[in-house]
Amino acid sequence: MDIFVRQGDSLWYFSQIFRINLQLILDSNREIQPNKLSAGQRIRIPGFVSQNYQVKSGDSFWRIAQSRNLSLDALLLTNPDVNPNRLQVGQTIKVPLRITWRLVDGKQRYDFSRMMRDIRRLQTVYPFLRMPSIGNSVLGNSLPEIIIGNGGKRVHYNGSFHANEWITTPILMTFLNDYCLSLTNHNPMRGLVTSQLYQQTFLSIVPMVNPDGVSLVLNGPPENEPWRSRVVELNNGSTDFSGWKANIRGVDLNDQFPARWELEKARNPTQPGPRDYVGEHPLSEPEAIAMADMTRRRDFARVLAFHTQGEVIYWGFENLEPPEAETLVNEFARVSGYQPVKTIESYAGYKDWFIQDWRRPGFTVELGSGTNPLPLSQFDEIYQEVLGIFLAGLYM
Repeated sequence: MDIFVRQGDSLWYFSQIFRINLQLILDSNREIQPNKLSAGQRIRIPGFVSQNYQVKSGDSFWRIAQSRNLSLDALLLTNPDVNPNRLQVGQTIKVPLRITWRLVDGKQRYDFSRMMRDIRRLQTVYPFLRMPSIGNSVLGNSLPEIIIGNGGKRVHYNGSFHANEWITTPILMTFLNDYCLSLTNHNPMRGLVTSQLYQQTFLSIVPMVNPDGVSLVLNGPPENEPWRSRVVELNNGSTDFSGWKANIRGVDLNDQFPARWELEKARNPTQPGPRDYVGEHPLSEPEAIAMADMTRRRDFARVLAFHTQGEVIYWGFENLEPPEAETLVNEFARVSGYQPVKTIESYAGYKDWFIQDWRRPGFTVELGSGTNPLPLSQFDEIYQEVLGIFLAGLYM
């Protein structure tokens, strides 16, 4: 929601009027010098939208503000061109509305276009979110990274490395939405004060590593050639892509990383297909390259890759992980009920590469149980199980 500065206003004053943490307002207006505000300057207030309201007989700014649990000044700030002493019946004014509900509806078939729509909605209401693109998929779809928080501890979560594990994307997006709601409404999550997590951590989320593959599973083959014929051929002539894990070129993106890649190559298919083909060489695919480049830039303290299924947490690689990895995985297991499994003979995965190159904790979390793609009927249960892991990844 936009408001406009008056002489003598400050961002701190706005934080008091709207009961929003000052840091969230600062981070929603990064281009502004907070000590040099000028009258008429636009300021974004996170967690609010402005609604049109038609003045009724007997209305006043004070009465409207009281009925909406707002301060009178909140109404004045959103209506700088309205004279509050000359309201007319039928006149339209703007009324601030605090968002207290989810904008993301994750319990549906969640493809790339739906994710991008939700990202745009979240960024409109929560402009403290930063959303750079880390690259593009084979078909040119953007790979957005969502950043929330300013702290020194850098943490990364990702989902949908594998196409038919797409439910991980709406699970991540729902957590992001709930985190924003908690921050702007001062509601703890599982007893945690999230403003402290925001100050202490820098959370990076890539919710959909493999958008082309997810669209293939959910929407079927592309209409344009040569991709349509090519993927059907790679899928043994079938147009049922429910078993498809790879990207659109038939390369398994979680077998693409230079962590003993040659051992994974030796035991997997030698040609592109629905799953397990490692590619012609490590980091041959644009999606894997984008993830690797982002990880090198960000200097993460830990990474968690979310997959399905099995209700297990894989950790470790070649005994290169630090001692704190075991402490972390035991806490993840405690809060989720998932089983920690120290990885044996796991190669070429994203978390394997991260552990190998940084000697820091990396985890692959397998959500839910059953046959991929998991049914949406499991969504609520999975979310409640993994919520503890999302939070522990930040507070530990």
